Amino acid sequence: MSIADQFLTHTVENTALSLAPYDAWESDPPLQEALAREGGAWGTNELARIGPIVGGELWALSFAANENPPKLRPYDARGNRIDLVEFHPSYHRALELGIEHGVSGFPWRNADRTGAHVVRAAITYLHNQAEQGVCCPLTMTYASVPALRHQPSLAESWLPRIMSSEYDPRFIPAWEKKGNTIGMGMTEKQGGSDVRANTTRAQPTGKRGGSELYELVGHK
Repeated sequence: MSIADQFLTHTVENTALSLAPYDAWESDPPLQEALAREGGAWGTNELARIGPIVGGELWALSFAANENPPKLRPYDARGNRIDLVEFHPSYHRALELGIEHGVSGFPWRNADRTGAHVVRAAITYLHNQAEQGVCCPLTMTYASVPALRHQPSLAESWLPRIMSSEYDPRFIPAWEKKGNTIGMGMTEKQGGSDVRANTTRAQPTGKRGGSELYELVGHK
């Protein structure tokens, strides 16, 4: 007799069964129908591969990531300023899966195929069911591509890393990484959702108005 059996007094019958492990794709006929209807049927194999991961590994990672929040390490052991934000390995793995599956870059890597954004929407829908914490950087990375394309010199340097399917967690300069995630600072404490109330100003660091580097002065 197990220890659990020794303390068993009755059978509980009015609670839901555990959801995981499950196949998030195979168990979602409406999503399958929508994908085909909107022109993304060619991505079925990719979604079928992701479904069991969402309801298995990613599901388990989400609990560990949320139980172990990020920690700020402003200094190293010798007192040098490093401003390192330390994330639990489960967070890194969840982010790695999101990038590998294409939440951030799938349509840009498949731009020649009709319905690439539809497939990406389905991938994101599945991924979000297990872990929403990494969706902010993944979505911002995805959305940064059209904006960067307005400045070709920046796009040439950054887009290969932004659209990469490799996640690089190393604390090193962006241009030394195999892949980059992107963040956007669009809100302020006095503005909130009213972006027009923002007071932050961007000034070019170079002599030309079209300089690639800007100095930001304000609040986030």
